Amino acid sequence: MDDRKILTSYVLRIRESLIRAGVRHVVVSPGSRSTPLAYAFADSDSVSIHLQTDERSAAFCGLGMAKASGEPVAVLCTSGTAASNYMPAVTEAKYARVPLIVLTADRPHELREVGAPQAIDQPGMYGRMVKYSADFPVPEDRTESLEYIGRHVQRAVSVATDAPAGPVHLNIPFREPLLIEFGAEDPGLSFRSVRRGMMIPDPEMVRWFTETAAAAERGLIIAGELPPGFDKETFWKFARSLGWPVLADPLSGLRSGISGEAEALCIDLYDAILKNERFKQEMAPDTVIRFGPQPVSKPLTQFLNGNRPGVYMVVDESPSFRDPYHLATDHLQCAPEMLLEIRAGNAPSEYAALWSEANRIATEETRRALNEGTDEGAMAGVLFDDMPDGSDLFASSSMPIRDVDTFFMQTDRDIGIFANRGVNGIDGVVSTAFGVQAARRRPAYLLIGDLAMLHDMNGLISSRFDETDLTILVMNNDGGGIFSYLPQAGAGRYFEELFGTPTGLKFRGLADMYGCQYDAVESADGLRNALRQPKQTNVRIIEAFSDRQVNLKEHRKLWQAISERLDAEWKH
Repeated sequence: MDDRKILTSYVLRIRESLIRAGVRHVVVSPGSRSTPLAYAFADSDSVSIHLQTDERSAAFCGLGMAKASGEPVAVLCTSGTAASNYMPAVTEAKYARVPLIVLTADRPHELREVGAPQAIDQPGMYGRMVKYSADFPVPEDRTESLEYIGRHVQRAVSVATDAPAGPVHLNIPFREPLLIEFGAEDPGLSFRSVRRGMMIPDPEMVRWFTETAAAAERGLIIAGELPPGFDKETFWKFARSLGWPVLADPLSGLRSGISGEAEALCIDLYDAILKNERFKQEMAPDTVIRFGPQPVSKPLTQFLNGNRPGVYMVVDESPSFRDPYHLATDHLQCAPEMLLEIRAGNAPSEYAALWSEANRIATEETRRALNEGTDEGAMAGVLFDDMPDGSDLFASSSMPIRDVDTFFMQTDRDIGIFANRGVNGIDGVVSTAFGVQAARRRPAYLLIGDLAMLHDMNGLISSRFDETDLTILVMNNDGGGIFSYLPQAGAGRYFEELFGTPTGLKFRGLADMYGCQYDAVESADGLRNALRQPKQTNVRIIEAFSDRQVNLKEHRKLWQAISERLDAEWKH
């Protein structure tokens, strides 16, 4: 068999094994050494290719697709520092539990560590950031090699999707020449599939859970980020059977698609409510059930830390503890949807009614602030209210996700909310939003600050290769707005230089460069008018100018108004 046929057989075995394992999308960055695999993917009708020339952005785009779909997505790059640029997204994928399949082309073994160009030490380069790593053999005419790579590809995808989901790395060396035969036949894999069962609660867990829930006098459900396709209808049936309030993080998805029966139990403004000292002292729960990771809200964390419930259950299919504040007393390892099938039969509690009344008060004050405000919060509220049914929102870290937590209130519209909360970074945000939109194929909106936008301007390159539907709202307060809420803001000296970091940059030129529709606004009314104009390009950028000090003042004014009304009207 000649070299081209050997190489073709090798890359087809990788491609077909990935497809059989459930990979349907690959984000490819151009490069020479990855040519054989890039051609193999392009020559298949069973996998979709997405192009992104910047490897860091490419990896985040793949991460967004995998996050939004819950399915494994592959990213492919050439050798050398191209692979190094994947590290930020690989890190996020690990801590956010996203099944990212990292494929790095490499020089053959004889060209490693001898001064060859674009050759670095790639095997194991992601260390503990990946769940599994393999350094493949070079293509050769040996049946055992093909069987090895076919099985290890499927093993890698199985490991990536097994709880806790996460990234895996396959390092794939190629010798020149790098061309393959197009239209070659499927290699006919001998290994068919990995089949897994579901982890279900055993009778003892069901008994213990039912008795513990029945004994609770002040039960509370906390819902952090939940996976795509989570069964919200079954969740609300479960919550109603307990009669407990549900503190719903925006990333849980539980604030949207709300039906009448769930409205009273859905507590969406707990972050503001828990800034009230009296409420925190008098509303300590005795039993907590948490689904997903710890929510965004710092006041919620302080509330739980200050009271430390006697029973704190974390429901997680993985044995890995997500308990950063050491609150958990019991780890229920099972598929969350299986636990939701348990029905407690409790009557709605007075404790739930008190939470509901506090949430009503907070909602009224927040609505008033949105109607009267001039800050970023008011503009974020306009965006949330204007988003159509059947659309998605991606929020950057720092202030955008916190404004989502504060101002995105429960709605009957179908709106998905996503963010990178694995390590809470502001890199790769634009690219992840493109990935979410590519997976969901719905109108998408990105809420982002000016510094995060500057971090990932290259993400816009995706719009030159793929059709998309993305509206980007850039909150330009000329610097790092979240630092104004932190203790270092009070130091005064050096604060603006080290933390405010004003750049004076505006994004009209960026919009022109990428052919994006552009609007500049300075008020909530201006934003409302801009959003209601017809969208004329695949990507629209709306730059909203604001003042960091005004934002700080308006946010604190709202929290104070809610706290004062709770003190005056809320009855315990």
